[in-house]
Order: sequence, then C-alpha cells, then structure tokens
Amino acid sequence: MLQAISAETHRVLPRLVALRQHLHAHPELSGEEYRTADCVAELLAELGLEVKSGVGRTGVVGLLTGNGRDERTVGVRADMDGLPIAEQTELPYRSQVRGVMHACGHDLHTAIGLGTAMVLASLRESLPGRVKFLFQPAEETAQGARWMVDDGALEDPRVSALFALHCFPSLPVGVIGVRPGVFTAAADSLVIEVFGRSGHGARPHEAVDAIWVAANVVTALQQGISRMHNPLRPVVLSIGQMQGGRAPNIICDHVVLKGTVRSLDPQTRTALPTWIEQIVAQTCAAFGADYRLHYGNGTPSVINDPHLTHLVEDCVRTLLGAQYLQALPEPSMGAEDFAVFCEQVPGTMFRLGVGGPTSYPLHHPSFDGGDGAIAPGVMTLAAAAVSYWRL
Repeated sequence: MLQAISAETHRVLPRLVALRQHLHAHPELSGEEYRTADCVAELLAELGLEVKSGVGRTGVVGLLTGNGRDERTVGVRADMDGLPIAEQTELPYRSQVRGVMHACGHDLHTAIGLGTAMVLASLRESLPGRVKFLFQPAEETAQGARWMVDDGALEDPRVSALFALHCFPSLPVGVIGVRPGVFTAAADSLVIEVFGRSGHGARPHEAVDAIWVAANVVTALQQGISRMHNPLRPVVLSIGQMQGGRAPNIICDHVVLKGTVRSLDPQTRTALPTWIEQIVAQTCAAFGADYRLHYGNGTPSVINDPHLTHLVEDCVRTLLGAQYLQALPEPSMGAEDFAVFCEQVPGTMFRLGVGGPTSYPLHHPSFDGGDGAIAPGVMTLAAAAVSYWRL
C-alpha cells in the first residue's frame, strides 16, 4: 500500500504543482475563502467524495468511503486562508490580489490536502475505513477550527484520529519534523485601556499623562516576566499596538494597548490574567491613572498524541527514509487552532520543511513555500491515514 501511495503521488504531482501555484496567485483572507472553497469542493466531487460546503462558514468537508472493513474514520485537516500582506516577490504566480498573499503556506497546505484526497481516492477499494478531509477557513484569526467543530465537522461519521501539517522554513525541503506532546503555545489576547487626565502640554503636572503611564505599564509587564515567572515555563507577552493622543501639545488622557500572550504550561496560563492585572493596577495607581483590562482566552496549545506521532515517524522512515525525519527538540511559541480539533479527538501535526538557501520566514512578504515539499507532504499524510487502521 505504501509503495502504491508513492507511485500515485508522483503521478498526480504535476497537477498539484499547477494547483498550488493557482492558489498562491489567488489568496483570500480569513472567512472570505469563497473561491478557494469552490475549487476544493469541485475537485473533491470530481474524485467521487461526498462533499459538504459551508461547514464552518467557508469550510469544506469531503468524505471518502473505503471497503467498510473498519468502522473508524481518519481525519486530514488543511487550512486555506491567506494574510493581509502585500507580496514582494517576482514569482510568475505571485499574488494577484492587492494587499493579500499566502505568506504562511496555506496554499501549499490546501494543495497537499487535495493531493492526499487524490491519492487515497485512487486506492479506495483497499482502504478499510473512511477518510474525512477538513478544509478549514480562518486559521490566521484562530476562528475557523471552532466554526467547523460547532458545525459538526468531526461528526457523522465521528472522526477517530486527525492528522495535519504545517510548512516550516527552518527545516530543509521535504524534511518532516515531529514532536509528541506540547507542540505549540497557547495564544491569548490582551487589551489594556489606561485613563489619565488631559491638560496642556506645557503644564504636565496639572494632568495625568496616559501615554507615560501606558509606557510604564508595558515596561513593568516585560520586566515582571523576566523576574517573577519561572524561566523554565516560557511566557511571551508582546504589545503590538499602542493608540492614544489627539495633538502634540495636549496631554493624552486615554491610551489603548493591544497585545498577545503566549505560554506553554497550563498552570502558568491560568495564573497569567491575575498576574497581569495586578501589574497594571499597581502601575496605574502609582501614577494616578485608572485602567480597564480585557484578557481573552484564545487558542490552546496543540498537544500531539504520542501514538499518532510515532505512526507518522514510522511512515516517514519507510517512505522517505530516516534522513528525512527530524525530532523537534522544543515546541513553538507560535499558535495553531488545530488545537481546537485536538481537544475533541486525538490528533498530531508535523512540520514540513520548505527551507532553502534563500528562504524567508513565515509571514514575510517574500515568503513562498514552493513546490518541492508537495510530494513528501502528500505521501506522509496519505501513509499516516492508511497506517492508522493498523493501530
């Protein structure tokens, strides 16, 4: 079966390359993946899968039925959305949508997901059970997985195990990076409003400068992380937006800080809202300001199932060779809403190397995942799905 997967992957590879480049040229933002979803649904229907569109708003689900000897359903997930970034490449297939591009490789993920469906559809008579393909919208806004779960994407039939990948420029092209257990960080949102008292810029002592207080809040939070948290339980707090002020000669009375909080340890994550509020409250009080704080629990950590992760390892060794397998020594502080699926069913995500001598990082305006990793990605996902029924 594994050799048949390899042969079929290489047979359909030219079509997948063309498809990936088409998707790259026509990116769509989170929740707006209408053309991408239509392309996915059309191809899945062409393969004879049972297709449902509009699952989780713009998500697509395709169900492939095997010979019925096993009642379990294996899931394969791929995300579809692009980013609000203006592409800065000279690729012949560069984005044709102003201000939008596939800077995180979801064009590659979608093509690989469709390639996996093409390969397994050609082998359907040999598949003991069913394969459910989940093409997810809005990963970049960490909403799509929840939309699909709430719409019943994992049910009817119930998914027993779920596999996914994410391209990774830090690994050479085609290398598969695996890690059981904690794989990504939990990502929460933070909004802090600082309220001061306005006044003339020439007489700051008569006012309460919200910009100055907000700057001290940011400094206190950053310093506090390094001195008050266990360094063996990483936390990253980044303030990405600071808004306030009306004119150069008016003391600002209202500042809004917006940021993200990343953590790996569940107990640390639970304690963070209280700790952050204490720092903000004490800092504002010291300078005569008031505050309002909103801490939003966002995406949890991806926790890779050990058995499924080891299954992926075995597939890579058999199909690609041990030289294409790399154990990842540490989790990523990035986040992935694949975690929402993994709260419902056992799952594992692996890294797919797309790196080369001139690679750019994810979310860079010159990033391109390329076509070299398509075949390794398809073979690994297809082999993992087939091998699951042997567990």
